[in-house]
Order: sequence, then C-alpha cells, then structure tokens
Amino acid sequence: MSELIAVTGASGFVGSHVVNYLRDREYRVRALVRNPDALQLNGVEVERINLTDISDLTSNLRNVGTAYYLIHSMKDANRSFAAHDREAAENFAQASERAGVKRIIYLGGLGEMGQSLSEHLKSRTEVGKILQSGTVPTTVLRAAIILGPGSASWQMLRQLVERLPIMITPRWVETKCQPIALRDVLGYLHGCLNVPQTVADTFDIGGPDVLTYRQMMLELADVLGKRRRIYGIPVLTPKLSSYWVDLVTEVPSSIARPLIDGLKNEVICRDNRIKTYVPLTLTPYREAVTLAVNEQV
Repeated sequence: MSELIAVTGASGFVGSHVVNYLRDREYRVRALVRNPDALQLNGVEVERINLTDISDLTSNLRNVGTAYYLIHSMKDANRSFAAHDREAAENFAQASERAGVKRIIYLGGLGEMGQSLSEHLKSRTEVGKILQSGTVPTTVLRAAIILGPGSASWQMLRQLVERLPIMITPRWVETKCQPIALRDVLGYLHGCLNVPQTVADTFDIGGPDVLTYRQMMLELADVLGKRRRIYGIPVLTPKLSSYWVDLVTEVPSSIARPLIDGLKNEVICRDNRIKTYVPLTLTPYREAVTLAVNEQV
C-alpha cells in the first residue's frame, strides 16, 4: 500500500489540481481544507484544517508520509498576510514533527531577496525558510506566474488583454518573467515524490521561455485573436494600478495590489538542477496560454 499523502490548501488553485493529479495516479490522498463541505471528491479523505491549532493540526497529519504545503494568503482582515503566513508555517512545521511526517513539499515563489522585493514574494520565501528550519526535511519549489485556470495572476493577465485595446502600464511591463504551465508545476510536484535527490533542497521551476510582461500580453492577445497596444509610463504606481485592475478585471484590488507590487521584481530561474532530477518536456508559453484559455491542464 502506498504512503498517505496530505495536501493542504486542497480547495485552492494548485492544491485542487494536485489532489486530482495524485488521486488519478492511485495515491492515497488526504485533502486538508478549511471547509470540507465545499469539497466533494471521490476516493479522497477530506479533513477540516485549523492552522492556528497545533494539536488539531497534528491529528490531521497522523500517518502521513509526505505533506504538500500549498497555502498562501493574499489578504487578512485583521493583520498582514505575511504575519498570517508566518504563524501558519510555524504551526505546520511543529505539527508535522509531532505527527511523524517524513517529508514536506512546498510551492513558493521566485524572486531574489533584497530591499526591493515585494511583501508578497518576501512572504513566500520566508514560509519556505520556516518550513526548512524545522526537523522535517522540506523541499521548496519556487515558481513565477503559473498559467492555468483558477490562477489569480493568470486571470488578471487574461482579462486585461481581453478588455483593454490600449493599456497604460507602469515600468513593470518591461520586467522579465519565466512563467510556467500548470501541467509542468504538477509534473514537478509529483516528480519530487520519487526522487531522493530533491529531499531537503530548494529548486527553481519555470517554463522554457523568458519574456517581459509586454511580450506575454502581446502573445496572449495574438492567441485570443486581438490587437493590443501597450504603453509603459514611469509615474503609474502599483497602488493606482491595483485600482485600475479592480475596475477592469474580476480580481479585487486587495489581491491585485500584492500581485502587481511583485511585478517590479524579475522572476526567472537561477538554478536549473531540477531538470536533471525531474526531466520534463516543458510547455512553451504560447501552448501554455492556449491550454489556459481553453481551461485545460
């Protein structure tokens, strides 16, 4: 019998796909979510998770071999999402140790640490460090924008291109990014399960193409059969951009703001060792956005 695998954030964008991906490959999966009633899955254990209660969390992780940590806040009504994520990661690391979890796999974000790194990307890096500072060996995979149905970044990008024939953007339009298809993220998350060399290490994951956000939007426009003009100006701030995105897209400003703030940071792979350990045929950007437009993985 295969080991039991826990997936936190199982009702979220990546987590829901990971659950289905593993279940379809006949792994034993325990989905950990805040609201079990909202998740209907055949062939999967579903448990309520409370990241503020270590005892409860420890119980959720009993008999688990590998735990996927796929939780990341974008907003919190009472405090910063970074503080919320910090506490949740600390509790999860402690509960995993108490429960005897053998391994954690965490999906974080690309971005080089420094004063200019956005709070959003700093938080994702900090969570990885907290998990790795515990006693349970933790693998951290760092990704830029994930292209797939359900991604807030993808939704924002697509709706801007769909709805605005002319875009006035900040300087981030020329920032380089290495987006990755959802199918490739799932391939890496699954591939690490069976490769001992990936245990307790950090890896960058990205698609085969490095593009500016201008290039990404123009290529997407071509896939959608639309002609678009993009003008970058230095005076448009992330805060103003978030209000603009809130008006044009279905992504609320509370989520758009940290996402847009992170667009000023170059997010490309600096370490390609993962390709040796988990060799995948990576999906080119145009194919990835075509799949995402058609809501396919």
